[in-house]
Amino acid sequence: MGSDPHFGLVNRVAQQWVADPDSDVVYTEVLDGRIAVRVAQRTRDFTTIWFEVGDLTLATEAYVLPAPPANRDEAYRQCLFRNFDSRRVHFAIDRHGDIFLRGRTPLDRVTEDELEGILAEVYQLVEIAFRPLIRVGFTTH
Repeated sequence: MGSDPHFGLVNRVAQQWVADPDSDVVYTEVLDGRIAVRVAQRTRDFTTIWFEVGDLTLATEAYVLPAPPANRDEAYRQCLFRNFDSRRVHFAIDRHGDIFLRGRTPLDRVTEDELEGILAEVYQLVEIAFRPLIRVGFTTH
């Protein structure tokens, strides 16, 4: 893990994001073999993005919302609609109905630029989707 060149690249880039005063990344740490990157957002306080280097891929995951108590089908439909234009990460639903952004990138494509793209895509999808998902899934009429 720590000596893996891909792990080292992701960790180094995450540290650079934190050190950059123009970056929205405010914190990073290695926890249980994964790299956590905390990003300040406009539509919500923060989003934590988890990076995990596997044997063949870099897994990316970010928690978005708990299972919507209202209009669940419409909230999930909105997630599927947003997946249509996503390239690096996609909305996913776990066994509890919670909403995540998840992605897998082949290790041979993991570069600084690709990591920037993953970060940007997670940030953008949260910015675009968070409030509409709250409105539809957490508001009763």
